[in-house]
Amino acid sequence: MPRENLNDLLAFLAVAKERSFTRAAAQLGISQSALSHTIRGLEERLGLRLLTRTTRSVAPTEAGERLLRSVGPRFDEIDAELAALSELREKPAGTIRLTAGGHAAETVLWPALAKLLPHYPDIKVELIIDYGLTDIVAERYDAGVRLGEQVARDMIAVRIAPDMRMAVVGSPSYFVARPKPKTPQDLMAHDCINIRLPTYGGLYAWEFEKRGRELKVRVEGQWVFNSISLRLEAALAGCGLAYLPEDQVQTHIADGRLVRVLADWCPPFPGYHLYYPSRRQPTPAFALLVEALRYRD
Repeated sequence: MPRENLNDLLAFLAVAKERSFTRAAAQLGISQSALSHTIRGLEERLGLRLLTRTTRSVAPTEAGERLLRSVGPRFDEIDAELAALSELREKPAGTIRLTAGGHAAETVLWPALAKLLPHYPDIKVELIIDYGLTDIVAERYDAGVRLGEQVARDMIAVRIAPDMRMAVVGSPSYFVARPKPKTPQDLMAHDCINIRLPTYGGLYAWEFEKRGRELKVRVEGQWVFNSISLRLEAALAGCGLAYLPEDQVQTHIADGRLVRVLADWCPPFPGYHLYYPSRRQPTPAFALLVEALRYRD
């Protein structure tokens, strides 16, 4: 049956359940004559009489009873599902899928979500750690987290963290036999703990800037990791110099376990942003999450 005739089925179901054109017409908000015309049209298209009409009553025929039993419950299921969707619109509920790198997940997402979710038991969050520039639309994520400079222009970006700085650090034991580098080029003479990221197609070139001059240095060393925690552990163990987010090494610098170098070559840069498609219609749960993550100075 053509999709445009679903309203005719709804009209039949109303009459068959109410056993009255008068009550069914009032329920549907149409006139009795219009309702009678709709039912006659449906019967003509099916080539079957669906209702037996007398001056005092209306009752389904055998064909009408069959249609009522088979189609009626399906429309009830549709109504129930639509009601469930309305609940999603009216209260924060449902699953939110996010993708982020490990540092963003541990330092920004986890602290905020750990505070938020206990108050909203109907919200579920799936957080996937991924160091690639994931296509969140193709992979069916609700949102992703990237540094501000990495967010595509066709995405809505919400700042969720302050500016960041990187730090080059080594252990005091490492510097016993080696001079501290004074410029990024000096790193070529040092053992450095390398970073492998899929977004760069190989080993990451350490990035520096000073008075508008930008440098990228490809360093050498025995160790290569894609994990911040392992790079930090290797630096603490004296395995070489590491290039790490400043917030991950500040405590170790303060207690003397690490020594920072080239600080004047590591200016601040835009921190983490939550991003999602501009055409996305946010659910109450997602809107709540965005506000919980939004960075406020």
